[in-house]
Amino acid sequence: MLNIKEKKVIKILKAGGVGVLPTDTLYGLVGSANSKEAVDRIYKIKKRDKKKKLIILISAMAEIEKFDIKINKKQFEILNKIWPGKVSVIINNLAFRIPANKKLIEILKKTGPLVAPSANPEGLKPAENIKQVKGYFKDAVDFYFSGGILKSEPSTLIKIEKNGEIIILRGKIKK
Repeated sequence: MLNIKEKKVIKILKAGGVGVLPTDTLYGLVGSANSKEAVDRIYKIKKRDKKKKLIILISAMAEIEKFDIKINKKQFEILNKIWPGKVSVIINNLAFRIPANKKLIEILKKTGPLVAPSANPEGLKPAENIKQVKGYFKDAVDFYFSGGILKSEPSTLIKIEKNGEIIILRGKIKK
């Protein structure tokens, strides 16, 4: 069940707003993946190179198809083993992740896919708490949602080829 603050966050995100949410890895600077304005604003707030793609958080594997991407049986089997979890997967040049955070999944079911790079300006250390995030972004975002102290590595980043080959780009993955 979502509380009043979470419902307010959903309303802001559905209206194209940008904010900070805890994920299952780090704090994320989030906005609707379907809003060009929100995505552009996130790049600007983070001072991130637009050539660098953003991870898209989804609530279910079927949402990948909303991006005109078809996954084959081998890719599906691999994704089914690693999600939900701390592994982001590049498929057709877009990176997706189904987080293991149940509250975040509830929010994603209401908002749809969210882009969610780490909540820090490019080149600086990811924030571990809301105070640090506010120090980075001040009033540049529409909301801050605290999840306490988050100390984690960024998600593992892999690419799954059509033939099922897994290429590890960042981090580690259990076989």
